[in-house]
Amino acid sequence: MSQEFYTVDICGLTRNLPLFEVAPGVRIAIFNMLGDTPVVEAIAASLAGRLPKDGDALMTAEVKSIPLAHALSVRMGIPYVIARKTRKPYMVGATSVEVVSITTGAPQTLWLDGKDLDLVNGRRVILIDDVISTGSTLIGMHKLVESAGGTVIADAAAFTEGNDPEKWQDVIAIGNLPVFLG
Repeated sequence: MSQEFYTVDICGLTRNLPLFEVAPGVRIAIFNMLGDTPVVEAIAASLAGRLPKDGDALMTAEVKSIPLAHALSVRMGIPYVIARKTRKPYMVGATSVEVVSITTGAPQTLWLDGKDLDLVNGRRVILIDDVISTGSTLIGMHKLVESAGGTVIADAAAFTEGNDPEKWQDVIAIGNLPVFLG
């Protein structure tokens, strides 16, 4: 069987996203910006002007959205922190929450390194993701920010996903990827 693709315009750049079956009769377009500098820079340029100007920090979950968080950090002049998916031995004073990700299909823990707590505690945080599908990672990051004493002021992503884009009307994104049924 040959690979099928969904063609999408990303801020003036065309990309063919491979379709992947996540359940019988349900396929999604896989967006992976890792290593695609023109796409990361184009998305960051588009989102930076639409994000709140009064944010103190950005937070993203590892891994695929880290380049976007970095590019936004540079443009906006605020730091970014990573919600890690595993606790590393060097993480002292870390805090954590548990989430269920569509990518893994299993419960996982998001960790905030103790060295980053001061960047979140008492701060206004903008959450960044690559694709928001079910919202479970987003919910986990909300909980992580709250447990660290911060306040989430905006949710942003390269894309939201689903056949009801209105579900994600509060997310600042460059577009919505459909779910393919049948």
